[in-house]
Amino acid sequence: MSLSSWLRTATAGVTVVLATATATTATATPAPTTEPSAVRAAAVVTLRYDDSRAAGWEAAIAAGVASWNAHVDNVRLVEAAPGTRAEIVIVATTGWPQATLGPVRPGRQVRVELGSQAVAQGYDKTRIAAHEIGHSLGLPDTKPGPCSQLMSGSSAGTACVNAVADAAEQARVEAAYANGAAARFVTDGRTLVDAP
Repeated sequence: MSLSSWLRTATAGVTVVLATATATTATATPAPTTEPSAVRAAAVVTLRYDDSRAAGWEAAIAAGVASWNAHVDNVRLVEAAPGTRAEIVIVATTGWPQATLGPVRPGRQVRVELGSQAVAQGYDKTRIAAHEIGHSLGLPDTKPGPCSQLMSGSSAGTACVNAVADAAEQARVEAAYANGAAARFVTDGRTLVDAP
């Protein structure tokens, strides 16, 4: 065999080996396992709120909703479009704040009453709104409790302006709405009045 014939045969063999190695490497690498965005979006439970009858509380409600949306991932609170049914109906009253204990599920409805009597006593409006929304998400009162616990409510005193749920409260809401869990929970339905 001449040197040129041998080189052609050797080069062809190397090309076949390289092509086979490249093909094996290409098929051996697993495809990325990212979830489609529709699957991720479906994991978040969206709850609508209607504050059209909560005059004077709009800023506090917006801040309370923003606090919840910033600290939990499995549930998202959005303002209901006019004329649509909301899961959380928020109204202003003259009494003490109170709310239906959830966790509310999509298609169901709970009521939050933001009472001016608490404001007259010196309690913070944003903390009141975030606390009452917490009831709708399934959190009971934890009275007495420190200011760091949102659900300690009025027991934390009038100087407390914390409107952020602590890590344990956030985890409890996350668990209630994880992987469609809210559909398996029965809304408690009790009305919790947050008087001192």
